[in-house]
Formats: sequence, C-alpha cells, structure tokens
Amino acid sequence: MNRWDADQEKLAETPDLAALAALLADRTRAAICMALLDGGTWTAGELAEYAAVAPSTTTEHLNLLVAGGLLAEERQGRRRYVRLAGPDTAETLENLAGLAPYRPVPIRSLAEANQRRALHHARTCYDHIAGALGCALAEVMTERGLLAREYGLVLTAAGAHWLAALGIPDTGPSLAHRAHVRTCLDWTVRRPHLSGALGAALYRHALERRWIVKSPTTRILSVTETGRTAFRDRLGLPDEALSPSLTFPAPRG
Repeated sequence: MNRWDADQEKLAETPDLAALAALLADRTRAAICMALLDGGTWTAGELAEYAAVAPSTTTEHLNLLVAGGLLAEERQGRRRYVRLAGPDTAETLENLAGLAPYRPVPIRSLAEANQRRALHHARTCYDHIAGALGCALAEVMTERGLLAREYGLVLTAAGAHWLAALGIPDTGPSLAHRAHVRTCLDWTVRRPHLSGALGAALYRHALERRWIVKSPTTRILSVTETGRTAFRDRLGLPDEALSPSLTFPAPRG
C-alpha cells in the first residue's frame, strides 16, 4: 500500500502559459519573432538594426527567447545566428497575431503604404503562403472539394489527385514529421490560411515554378504573370485575389 510522505517534496509539471506570454509581452522581442516569420536565419546584428535597439539589448532579448524555446541559435566563430525554433512556433506566432488587437502604425510615405498593401496581400509565414492570397487559396481549395472540413481541414482524394497532377509529392505527416494539413489564423483578414506540410509543399512548388517570387529583404510575395495564369487555371482564383488592393486597409479595432 502506497503511503503519502508529507515530508517529501513532490513535483509535477504544468504548462506555464504566463512565461510564454511574458516572453512576447516586450515589443522588441515580439518584433524580433515577427521578423523571423520570414523563415530565414538572421544575425544578432541584423536583428538589432531591424528592431532599432542596441546590440547589447538585442543580445539580452535573444538570450531570453532562446532559453524560452521560441528561437534556435547557431554560432560560427563570434557570429551568432538565430531562427524560429520550428514550424509549430511560426504557426503559434501567426495565430497569436491573428488574435491580437490592432495597434496604429504611422505610414509616412507612398512607398511605405505600397509595401504595407503588398504585405497584406501576400507574404511568407515561415514556410507557407499567408496574407489575403493565402486565405483565398484555402477557401477556394475547400470550395472545390480539394480540402474538407472534419476536425479541421483534411486533404480529400480529389485533392490528392490534384497534387499529383501538379507534380507535388506526398506531404503526409510521416514524411514531414509535422501535421499534414493545418491552418493559421491570418492577422491580415482574420481568416485561416493553409499551413502544415501541405501548405509548405504548395509554397515550395509555387516558388520553384515562379508562380510567386519573394522579396529579398522582406516577407512580401509577388504573383508573377505565370502565377496569375496558373492560379486562375488550376484553382479559378479571381483576379482581385492575385494583386494587392488599390485601397489601403482600413484601421480595425
């Protein structure tokens, strides 16, 4: 018979949501995480310049984010490289951004306004397509029966045939070691875009076929003329889904 020893300290584990929230409660750390949603690897110096803070301050923030499990790091000599810990971290950040209240950000030039419109239209979310374009892809694929809503989205038999016709290999979770089909709550329009292994495979295919091109300095994606034809022919996406809106997104509460 087991007896409880009141003098012996016993420990159990429980998720510390407050600790995660504290990591992202600082705006500089949150900005660093959002920058790394481009799926790339940044140096500490690059992130210091991006966040407009001192290198020593950036180092303190990176130490906390690495220790908290949100970032992974590599060191080559004296240089430090950081990236998001993985696709699950990226999807969590994007979902949190979709739930977060909006904060006004001043737009000081036409070029900045155009960049903001382009960012809202199509951008990377780690390794898949986000923005209005990403949401439109998820919606059209569901309407056409390529995806079905069960307990979340699943790829249908018609969807598997569609992928095979495009030449996209099987993206099952046993191969990718991640969820097959998932969605992120997109912060642009607060509707879901496609993520998981399937979303990553579609993004890679679109890049390889030059349906989209990625900006070398931002997360922005642009649809090429080849891509406009492909998205129309393969999925029936309307023209308005393939270009940034001509009107600037209205502020939302």
